Amino acid sequence: EDVGQMSAWYVFSALGFYPVNPSNGQYVFGSPIVENATITVGPKKYFQIQVKNNSKKNIYIQHIMLNGKKYSRSYLLHEDIIKGGKLVITMGSNPSKTWGVNQADRPYSER
Repeated sequence: EDVGQMSAWYVFSALGFYPVNPSNGQYVFGSPIVENATITVGPKKYFQIQVKNNSKKNIYIQHIMLNGKKYSRSYLLHEDIIKGGKLVITMGSNPSKTWGVNQADRPYSER
């Protein structure tokens, strides 16, 4: 028994991101299996996830938009989720040469 940790990880991973280090509030992006999902983050407050071009062949993130703005980080912060809004992930069949490649866009343990 893992007290639900594996099932919680699966749900997060299916959404396209999962917590790696709960103490710093970072969720690392992966390959989502959903096309649309909505998380209730407060009374009448939601975090929507939309995945475009998702398929078994398209397993690589090409770019991400968060609340209508380009998002280059390869991780998402918990504070961004609880604010509510919309995350749009566009997938493709090859790794992106531009999204999440800069050092500043990679997850960190401390800054």
